[in-house]
Amino acid sequence: MADEEEIRRVVGLLNGLAKREYYGNKDISDDFLKTELYPDDSEEDFNVRLTKCKNLLKSIASADMDFNQLEAFLTSHTRKKEGGITKNQATAFSKFWKSNKVKIHESMVAKNTWGNTLKSLSWRIDIKSQAKHIDQLNTPTAIVELQIAESQASDKDADVVRFEMDEEKLVQVTQSLNEIEERLAAYTK
Repeated sequence: MADEEEIRRVVGLLNGLAKREYYGNKDISDDFLKTELYPDDSEEDFNVRLTKCKNLLKSIASADMDFNQLEAFLTSHTRKKEGGITKNQATAFSKFWKSNKVKIHESMVAKNTWGNTLKSLSWRIDIKSQAKHIDQLNTPTAIVELQIAESQASDKDADVVRFEMDEEKLVQVTQSLNEIEERLAAYTK
């Protein structure tokens, strides 16, 4: 029972830290976390626990650890003689990370994205039925719609950009996108 209680408290502390540090809930203070989760700890003991959890969470989040990396990381910290963590604390970190990894990653990306972002792209193919020149009739065109929004203003309506492309322009855009993909792939190797 004591093991389950320790795991529950550490997960609660990590949830509180995540809400404050990554999700923007500034109402969660250190005093609130101490009062709710560790009322019997001295101020000094709680601050040590809080700092350790905060630093470990920051390391895990900034590395965007997958579960194998997390397991190796936590194992190394359980084997430390001084300043390490218990197996129950490691279990709590694992449990917490499994349910919060994606949300924390998305929060960090959103905080570190500047400028506008592409929210969605849709397209369709139409056949021209009216044109100034007869040779342009019955030619396929791609109609593209982009929804672009400010990165920090996800509650605002996205700006919509619509445009048409003929086959020649579409080939140029496709080649440019392939070049971008190749360069991105080169940087991630």
